Amino acid sequence: MLQPLHCLLLASAVLLCNTAPTPTHGGSDTKCPLMVKILDAVKGTPAASVSLKVHQKAADGTWTQIANGVTDATGEIHNLITEQEFPAGVYHVEFDTKTYWKNEGSTPFHEVADVVFEAHAEGHRHYTLALLLSPYSYTTTAVVTDTHQ
Repeated sequence: MLQPLHCLLLASAVLLCNTAPTPTHGGSDTKCPLMVKILDAVKGTPAASVSLKVHQKAADGTWTQIANGVTDATGEIHNLITEQEFPAGVYHVEFDTKTYWKNEGSTPFHEVADVVFEAHAEGHRHYTLALLLSPYSYTTTAVVTDTHQ
């Protein structure tokens, strides 16, 4: 029973990461250095109306919220942060999964889904965070591209 579920989750994550960008995507990297895509694994559809917050880690170890957003009908957020607001550093993206699942009529296990990562350690990059949600689990992956190729 668990093996087919793991295969389904893995296949969904791969599919989510390979989806084509929507026509409304900001073509300029300056407008879209960080993008989010979320899929509801229960329904197999994009997860709309998921709130998130982006925090940046300061030199003293404290976190400062620098952006927030809500996924659209395609389960995506474009233009979340500008190039100037996204320098090299450590970032924390907090997805409000509890509210999403409550609105879907489920009782979730997690309050939030957290992704913490270091950005631009090897030069400027474009980051797409993909999140696959179910009420009792979540899986994340990132697509990192070199914008100067």
